[in-house]
Amino acid sequence: MPRDKVSFTDLATATYCPRQLYYDRREDDREPPPEATVQIDLAFRYPELRDLDDAALAAEPIDRPPAEYRAVLARLADRADWKSLSSPTHTRVFLDGRDARGVAHKVLGAIGADAPRDDGGTPTGDPPVPVIVSPGEPPERGVWEPQSVRAVAAMHALSWQEERRIRRALVEYPAHGVVREVSLSVRRSGTYRRVLRSVRDMDGPPARLSGSAKCRECRHRTNCGVKTRSLRSVIGL
Repeated sequence: MPRDKVSFTDLATATYCPRQLYYDRREDDREPPPEATVQIDLAFRYPELRDLDDAALAAEPIDRPPAEYRAVLARLADRADWKSLSSPTHTRVFLDGRDARGVAHKVLGAIGADAPRDDGGTPTGDPPVPVIVSPGEPPERGVWEPQSVRAVAAMHALSWQEERRIRRALVEYPAHGVVREVSLSVRRSGTYRRVLRSVRDMDGPPARLSGSAKCRECRHRTNCGVKTRSLRSVIGL
């Protein structure tokens, strides 16, 4: 029997804190907060942002001083894939894979009917690259594990959809003007599979992360760990 597909968002949340996912699923509104959305939108405005003066740039939701931010965008412009990153053809692409589904904020390269194929229908040329855009600050090196798992999910889903191997993704942190590469490794695939199993098997609140620094910023911190009692237990049945 086929298993339910898991969303990229659920995979990323479970990687960060499985208990947070449990409480998220009990809410009706699971849209990202506005402050996250405006930072994600920066990734689609690089050419415009490069032309803003300091005063206008300071009013944007960036996490660097204007001159420094403009300098990092100038360095990004030296990348071979700058044109695709700054003016992507495919944006907010819904990827429907075998095990997971979700949105890649950008896909660099040709996909679907636009992808070149040989006479046998096999895709040719460079494989497309899914791009995940994240609000907030990047780590000193690499990407945070939730974004790594989301990127792996996007690679697997795009591979399934395009019927070709996708072994590379990008993660953008546009508030800092940083782009990091994520390659499909055995370790990353193993982490993805572990998180996928844990999400599928979740049927109650996972163990609490007692004393974790993550708890201080969690919007569920006031009710996380509160034990609820059923009506049967209250009336002694």
